Amino acid sequence: MKFDPWNPEFVAYPYDVYRDLRDNDPVSFFEPTGQWLIARHADVNALLRDRRLGRSYLHVGTHEAFGREPEPEFQEPFWRVIRAGMLDVEPPVHTRLRRLVSKAFTPRMVESLRPRVRKIATQLTEGLVERGGGDLLAEVAEPLPVTVIAEMLGVPEADRHLLRPWSADICGMYELNPSLEVQHTAVRAATEFAEYLRELARARRQRPGDDMISALAQVVDDGDRLTEDELIGTCVLLLNAGHEATVNATGSGWWALFRNPGELERLRADPGLMPTAVEELLRYDTPAQMFERWVLEDVEVGGVTIPRGVEVALLFGSANRDPGVFADPDRLDLGRVDNPHISFGAGIHFCLGAPLARVEMTESFGALLRLAPRLELAEEPTWKPSYIMRGLESLKVTV
Repeated sequence: MKFDPWNPEFVAYPYDVYRDLRDNDPVSFFEPTGQWLIARHADVNALLRDRRLGRSYLHVGTHEAFGREPEPEFQEPFWRVIRAGMLDVEPPVHTRLRRLVSKAFTPRMVESLRPRVRKIATQLTEGLVERGGGDLLAEVAEPLPVTVIAEMLGVPEADRHLLRPWSADICGMYELNPSLEVQHTAVRAATEFAEYLRELARARRQRPGDDMISALAQVVDDGDRLTEDELIGTCVLLLNAGHEATVNATGSGWWALFRNPGELERLRADPGLMPTAVEELLRYDTPAQMFERWVLEDVEVGGVTIPRGVEVALLFGSANRDPGVFADPDRLDLGRVDNPHISFGAGIHFCLGAPLARVEMTESFGALLRLAPRLELAEEPTWKPSYIMRGLESLKVTV
């Protein structure tokens, strides 16, 4: 099998292909997307920190200057929302946005959410147990981060059912060569979500509450504050980055445990392993298999010169299985201590929500181990067709 992100067999298990790339072709050109695939941990880690690459090139040149077609006009509302957040911009804009957002989204604030996260995880797990099982993804993994982020943002309970579809539709734009239908769907979802948040943000500016939107609206640093568009872009990013990845990590994590029953029993016997277990599950089957960067200046990687104006595809899933960094990388070891995985990225774009993701996974897995100690797989799951944001369709279990 070759690297083929549209092949269901590859999506289900890409690791043999990754091994072949690392061993034989660690820096290779992938014609269908016009990207350079980067397979080894050292190269991926270095490029994530290299300022000669960026999530965008628009801060240094136009589409035309980089040999690219301008984005279709119908996509303009989507990119207006996305580029108002920090993920798809570079310094100095990124530096300013991250500084302002970090004043509201602090590690202390995240840790203060733990009791509430634990309570939600417990209630969802109790429901699953009462029903004798069901779809662990739909009944526990998905509702938990959506509820947490909705409460954190201050989205009224009656509106929370809108968030999951908006998030899924927006993230469709980040897949490789998305279809025209997926693109239009993403534009519609981004537009609807932005309009909803605009009304909510204006209300919170007038009557602040104890929520993230109110906090972001009140943040001031040396007279600087977030604009309304930046506040909206930040909230969209918090939902998308803080939801899709956590859901997928929970699903693939449990699937890994079911396929490694010895490690599952080890965790059941020693819940104190949970911190290293979460890190190992994120390494073993990371939800973000690929992250893309634009080359702003020529770079040399593994003896190969990659020219300005092209895109590199950093293969997180491959880097996290690199035997040059991880001992016995294809073995799940929940007690692994030396674990410099890059599932949250690195450099200036390191995931701001990493502490929240860790809290949610720790409390979710903890509740299921505690309240459903004999949790078992009911049927083998299938993978969604998406590769970049890789996750299971469902995970049917019995208790």
